[in-house]
Amino acid sequence: MKNILLPTDFSDNSYNAIKYALKLFKSERCTFYVLNAYIPKIYNIEYVLVNPAQFGLADVVKDKSLIGLEDTVKKIKSKFNNPNHQFKTIAAFNNLILEIKETVEEKKIDYIVMGTKGTTGAKEILFGSNTVQTFKNIKCPVLAIPSNFVFESPLEILFPSDYEINFQDKHLQPIIDIASTYHSRVNILNVSYGYDLTKAQEKNRLKLEIYFKNIAHLFHSVSNQDITQAISNFQLKTKINLLVMINNKHSFFENLFFKSTINQIGFHLNIPFLVIPSIKNKK
Repeated sequence: MKNILLPTDFSDNSYNAIKYALKLFKSERCTFYVLNAYIPKIYNIEYVLVNPAQFGLADVVKDKSLIGLEDTVKKIKSKFNNPNHQFKTIAAFNNLILEIKETVEEKKIDYIVMGTKGTTGAKEILFGSNTVQTFKNIKCPVLAIPSNFVFESPLEILFPSDYEINFQDKHLQPIIDIASTYHSRVNILNVSYGYDLTKAQEKNRLKLEIYFKNIAHLFHSVSNQDITQAISNFQLKTKINLLVMINNKHSFFENLFFKSTINQIGFHLNIPFLVIPSIKNKK
């Protein structure tokens, strides 16, 4: 059974991500943890110094969270009556990222599925701050679903790689699981900069051949493009349903997403994006 975490702020964007998760894992036995983390907006030094209980504020915010979670699960069950799926709710007075981290460890979460932006997401921003912080700090595969994305089977998966990772099960099993379920083809995209692959890179590339031996896959190599160009150009010629990258601290993933230019990334990501950590939490 898979354990899947669904953070929600009760926005349309977060519910759209929930719908995607329910459809993606429809044939698998899953426990979905629907999580709402809340901190009152006036949570500041005055709030800390004065006991909020005397105003009943904490209770009001908690009740709102509990009601929102209950309504969300009712809505899910009315639209997706799947005997493979069970739901548990978590209302937490906590910072969202800290709560996600604790829940991932405590519930042995296999995937986090979340929207790319929250209620205040501006169109020009590729990922909201919570999504970026989850990518950076949570050692669990994170599937980010763009606003208004309508589910489509992930038949074509794009997997850019610089072959700088010593691939192991924890890196590739999430891809293999999805590709096996949907009979997907994995397109492995390498961007070269005029240099031959090193021996280590060749070895890692060979590992991918072995891991994907029972999965339809193709290797692609392009040169004289940056990674954002390469992804955009590939999408123009091939209909891609899922983008997958491994968050390796020393790979192009970090250069692409964690620099100060994160909101000016040179492409508009309009497909689900699965980020796999290079290191997992110990379970």
